[in-house]
Amino acid sequence: MIEITHVSKNFGKLRALNDINVSCKEGECIALIGPNACGKTTLIKSILGMVIPTEGTILFKNESILKGFDYRKHIGYMPQIGRYPDNMTIGQIIEMIKEIRQSDIKLDEDLLHQFKLSALFNKRMSTLSGGTTQKVSATLAFLFNPDVLILDEPTAGLDPLASEILKEKILAEKQKGKLILVTSHLLSELDDMVTQLIFMQDGLVHFHKTIDDLKASTGEEKISKAISSILKSRNNE
Repeated sequence: MIEITHVSKNFGKLRALNDINVSCKEGECIALIGPNACGKTTLIKSILGMVIPTEGTILFKNESILKGFDYRKHIGYMPQIGRYPDNMTIGQIIEMIKEIRQSDIKLDEDLLHQFKLSALFNKRMSTLSGGTTQKVSATLAFLFNPDVLILDEPTAGLDPLASEILKEKILAEKQKGKLILVTSHLLSELDDMVTQLIFMQDGLVHFHKTIDDLKASTGEEKISKAISSILKSRNNE
């Protein structure tokens, strides 16, 4: 579904991405992890067309994303920090996005109901807590029933119940055959959710493994311990 081939990105003298080659298929939930400034955000923005690679190609459903922007309607994006006009209410934001998209697809309002956002429709965005803003971002990401979901630190700031609701929604969408890319610093939250893992550092993909292969190669059951085992072994080489 998404094929990234020999993608590099330079910002002046800084090489943010260095010859990235990644293939992401339908029905996978892929964790994209790594330390701060490793290139995750640049890679996500490249997929979304917000950053143009210096080199390489990105295909979405076998078509180059450089040929247009229409492919973006098939992607739901949840940013780590959602930024919305302060003076608009939750209801106005959601209605505005619906009008902009003008989509004839049946809307997925599951999270809208589960988060009980309808009761908060008259709340202005400037008055919302970080957690409630995250709920709005999550609702908008899933609203248009996209084929691909890109979720950047989706549970950050959410209370335990809301976090569990969102994780269950992610699992349900994966089971429908959608591709989900998720970044998270809370590796413990990924154990029951992801099928593959991409670890990045210094603009490079250090490894891309299925969770089964990752656990088998390290003998560890938890993702965090498996990653730690790989990194320790590499540091000792």
